[in-house]
Parts: sequence; structure tokens; C-alpha cells
Amino acid sequence: MMKLKYSICCGLDVHKNVIVATIVITNADGISEYKQKSFSTFNSDIRKFHSWLIENNCYHVCMESTGKYWIPIFNYLENDIEVCLTHPKYVKAIKGKKTDKKDSKWIADLYKFDLVRCSFIPPKDFRQLREIARYRFKLVCMKSSEKNRIQNCMTVSNVGIASVLSDPFGKTATEIMSYLLTHTSDSIDEKAVRRLIKKGAKAKSDEIIEAIRGYNIESDQAKKLELARSHLEYLDGMITQSEVELYVRMKPYYKFVELVSTMPGMTELSSTIVLAETGVDMSIFDDAKHLCSWCGLSPTNNESAGKKKSVRISKAGDYLKPMMVQCALAAIKSKKQTYFAIKYGRVKKRRGHKKAIIAIARMMIVCIYHMVSEEKPFNPIDYEELMSPKNQIERVILNENNVFAYLESLGYDSSKLVKRNDN
Repeated sequence: MMKLKYSICCGLDVHKNVIVATIVITNADGISEYKQKSFSTFNSDIRKFHSWLIENNCYHVCMESTGKYWIPIFNYLENDIEVCLTHPKYVKAIKGKKTDKKDSKWIADLYKFDLVRCSFIPPKDFRQLREIARYRFKLVCMKSSEKNRIQNCMTVSNVGIASVLSDPFGKTATEIMSYLLTHTSDSIDEKAVRRLIKKGAKAKSDEIIEAIRGYNIESDQAKKLELARSHLEYLDGMITQSEVELYVRMKPYYKFVELVSTMPGMTELSSTIVLAETGVDMSIFDDAKHLCSWCGLSPTNNESAGKKKSVRISKAGDYLKPMMVQCALAAIKSKKQTYFAIKYGRVKKRRGHKKAIIAIARMMIVCIYHMVSEEKPFNPIDYEELMSPKNQIERVILNENNVFAYLESLGYDSSKLVKRNDN
């Protein structure tokens, strides 16, 4: 017989316009009584739902994570009621027996026996940080899309700046594009264009002139470029505002940002975004491996008959995983601190770049777990051993001239050894 955990609890089936709630009350004999009621998602009805729970002495609620519909309900209940938010796969109903009322009853029955895995919901201030950090991520994606549109326009118009300059959106490229939009191919002054080329690109002046010679920006492409560039400038301002808001809201936890920023590849911005996702209370994770799994940086379990069918990483961490990979790419390029670059080189030899960079991202999130939980700066146990050349074993290339001397240096008696010529 399964052990009862909650004698009184509630299961919710949440939709856009309606909430179906089932309270299950189980007595000492194991007999359950059910109370069902439906509410709208308007504020007045959510208050009535809250009062209904209190009247029935129900302080434990479980619901599915359905889009964004669960958020207003969770926000209203979290102060005085324990709310368990779960992935729909853990409370999937039996086929052929699926209605809103049956779903809420099924969730309540599973939850009373503690058969539901609750998702990690961070405190309110970190949920707000997450919203802003994720909105910034979307803004950056929109910015990338606009850049792609601009490059497409340049390609269509025979403007080959992107093939010459490393950054087609740098100062030189931007000023040249502004000049080209106000002139035609026949009216451009090469001397004027050369004056727009900045110091770092002066060596490529002739190539730049050749890349724009004979360009043809049609009226539709010109308008598209004008709108895209204007939108790009607007997005830059929006991204800056979102970053300022992140810094302001993270101020109470700035000491953790400073600690994480001591690690190679991590800046204050990336540290803020990572901590906005994970929070600063690492006790909610069983260990560093649990955090890695939650971030989507660990292989999934897919084993049958003693055979592992897949070792791919999971799809978790839609926002955190890309940030950690980005930080890992920065860490392996660091010239001042080559700790992760050395680690990356070792894995890359055996497994290739893709697996190596995920391995570095995983190492970094493990470091963050210990740095935040122990409140210590970046200082891995093997740092000195890895970074100090004195501790590394020197490779010796042996030949017939030095083999005896090498054996004697190791303490062996070479007098009884005889040189043999197999030829």
C-alpha cells in the first residue's frame, strides 16, 4: 500500500479562461472525499478560489506547467499555500479518460501520495530577474535577425563589404553603407570613401573600394536597409536598458556576481544572467551533478538491457545552456588564464570541438555551484598542478646514446645490461 503524504490537497487543471480544482480529503481509514469546483481566471475568481482552499483547510496545491497560465495563480497563492508546479509528463492522464474534471482529480490523487516531481520555482525577485534576462535574450536574437536581413540586402545589391571586413557592422562598414545609401554607383567619390575607412582597415582600402564598385541598391532594398538599420539602433538601446535593469535588481546579490566573475570567460553581465537563472541558493540542488542535469549539460538516461542507446545531452536549459557555452568559448580563448584552454585541448584531441566545449561548459557550471555555495572565488584544486610547468613531467625521447644514462638517473643498475644489435 502506498504511503499517504497529504491528507488534504488540491489538484488543478489550468486553462486560459478556466481553472478546474479538485480537493481530496483522506481520513485515517484511507477513504477519500472529493470536492470539485470551477473558477474563471479573472482576479475576482482567483480570490474566491483562494478563499475556498482556506475554508477547506487545504494548504497544498499541485498543477501542471501550462504555458504562462499558471503564473498569475502561482503568484497569488505562493504567500500562504505550498504550490507544486510539475511538468505535464509526470501527471499524464490515462488515454480515453481525459476531461478537465478527471485531470484535476488525477493530479490530486497523484499528489496526495507524493508521486509528482515538483519543478524548481525560484523566489519572486529571481523570477523577475529571469523575465528581464530572458527578454534581453530575445532582443539579442531579434538583433541577430536584423543583421542577417541587412547582410542579405548587401548581397542582393552587390555590396561585398562583408567579404573584406571582419565586422560588417563595425564603424568603417556602417559609415560606408550610410554613404552608399545617399549616392549611386556612378556618383560615389572614391577619395571620400577612403576617408571613411578607419585606421584598423586602412590596409584593406583598395579591397574595400573594389568590393563596392558597381553596386546597385534598388529602391526596395534601400527602404528595407533604412528600416532594418533604424530597428537595429533601437534594439541596441533596448538591450542596454535591459542590462541596466538587471544590474539594479541584482545589486543585493552583487557579492555572488563578483565571485562568479573571477572565473575565466565570465563577465559581470554573464554572471548576472547565469545567477538570474540558477539563483544564489544552491541547497535546492542535491549536488553539482544535479545542477548540471538541470542546466542540460549532462547526458540523458536511455539504457536498456545493459546497453546505452544515447549519450546526448538533454534539451533542458533553453536559456542557461547557450549562455554557458558562450562563456566556455570565451574561457578557452583567454590569454591571461589558460586553465580551461588546457582542459579544452585535452578533450578536443579525443572527442572533437563540440563535445569538448560542452565539457568545458559543464566544468564551469560545477565551479559556479561550489563558488556560490561556499562563497569562494575561482580556485580549483588542480589549478597549481595544471598551470605550473614545474609540476609537469618532462617527456624524454630515448635513443641508444642516452638510454643507459636515463635508467641510471632513475636508480637502476645498468652495468649488467648489454647493448644488443638486432640488425
